[in-house]
Amino acid sequence: REFVLTQMIPGTALGVLLGDLVYTWMAFRLAHRSSRSDVTAMPLGLDTPSTFAVGTLVLLPALNQGMTRYGLSHAQAMVFGWHVGMIVLVLIGLFKSALAPLGSRIRRWLPRAGLLGSLAGIALALIAFVPLWRQIAAIPVVGILALTMILATLVAQHRLPGKIPGALAAVLLGAVVYYAGDSLGRGLGWPIVPSLGNQEASAWRSPLLLPDFSWNLLWWQRVTIQALNCLPVMLPFALATIVGGIDCTESAAAAGDEYDTRSILLTEGLASVAAGACGGVIQNTPYIGQPAYKAMGGRAAYTLATAVFIGTAGFFGWFAHLFDWLPAAAAFPILVFVGLEIGAQSFHATPLRHYSALALAILPALAYVVLIAVDEVTSGGLAGHANMVVQPLRCLANGFIVTSLLWASALAAMLDGKLRRAASFLGVAAACSLFGVIHSPLQPAVIAWPHHVFGQMPADATLRCQSPYHWTAAYILAALLLVLLHIVQQPSKP
Repeated sequence: REFVLTQMIPGTALGVLLGDLVYTWMAFRLAHRSSRSDVTAMPLGLDTPSTFAVGTLVLLPALNQGMTRYGLSHAQAMVFGWHVGMIVLVLIGLFKSALAPLGSRIRRWLPRAGLLGSLAGIALALIAFVPLWRQIAAIPVVGILALTMILATLVAQHRLPGKIPGALAAVLLGAVVYYAGDSLGRGLGWPIVPSLGNQEASAWRSPLLLPDFSWNLLWWQRVTIQALNCLPVMLPFALATIVGGIDCTESAAAAGDEYDTRSILLTEGLASVAAGACGGVIQNTPYIGQPAYKAMGGRAAYTLATAVFIGTAGFFGWFAHLFDWLPAAAAFPILVFVGLEIGAQSFHATPLRHYSALALAILPALAYVVLIAVDEVTSGGLAGHANMVVQPLRCLANGFIVTSLLWASALAAMLDGKLRRAASFLGVAAACSLFGVIHSPLQPAVIAWPHHVFGQMPADATLRCQSPYHWTAAYILAALLLVLLHIVQQPSKP
């Protein structure tokens, strides 16, 4: 815990600091160009799926590799795993920066239903539902009360006396009720809220990027080899943030703030490079809360305050104290509002005829949420009938952001009568399926040649029917069907 807070977090916070400062400058520049005072900055933070993935798929395997293969002590192996994570993050940042110029073209090519549909799926399924399930419902005495305050003040727009911000009031009210319930429960001998389980906060020390034993060429050769081995596992997460950044730019445009997609993506890529070079291990990405922050009154400078706070707190170790003091059930209801606001805005900014495409885009995100619960309960170990039930779910969940985008775009094109265009989206889905960008049957999902993936699948014939070859064939057949329908159908009158 101390190693993470004092070595990994400062560099990670630096990436957020730099990215948010650039987004603040972009917002002020847009406000000046458009002569508007209501421009809201794009938010930037850490990519949540990558946060979990880098721990389980990069850091821990590298830690074990350092001890078992290279004979390192645990302390040295921690540094080895950390350096592997840094190199992986730098490579991911360069990869995202190289693809940034394509962002504007992709945004022009894809329909709004596709871009905002995948965003609505993330917002409702992950940002709103997961906190509701994991934090709020776990402590309803605190969570439901704070959520009600959020819904009344931010969604229904009822003002509090003295113009107290609703989000701040919700957090403070939840914290007061939590600590009062904790004290009352101790007195009565009957639990009202679970204990926070406070841990002793780590003492702050200046981050040390290069310990004495890491100043040699052999060390960095081993680190680089391990990082390259991890890259196929982490590239899907990088692609997801690229799609997410394009989605976020479209969402901001729908809310009235038109940012340059290339600049948004290039900023997140270079911020990730800077974070990795300074010890960070988690990639940066634009957050999808811009419309919600605009509704809360956030303008061009709120990301400046965020940058200063995150940078200072990350470098000086304040997060350890904050985590120990603030109950999650009091703070997480704000995410429910963010999810609801983005979901509502996605439907509001999409043509009525494309609503079914938006709804379709939410389904892969629901698969991802269910898979989170299944993997936590089973620790990823399943066999027999249970594996047959879960495997299709895993295929739907892996790469769900890209899947949502392509499904919604294809259906929107069908609804517009553009069957050949819809077929082209299904063709892209076929190519993505072949290499594991979407529908990977493995845990974790990896970008790999299809025969490598097929060789790692269970021998059961039913499960092998969900291989990359089968998903690719399915999309190709679906695309051919649409082309055939385009050929045989009669031109319809306006």
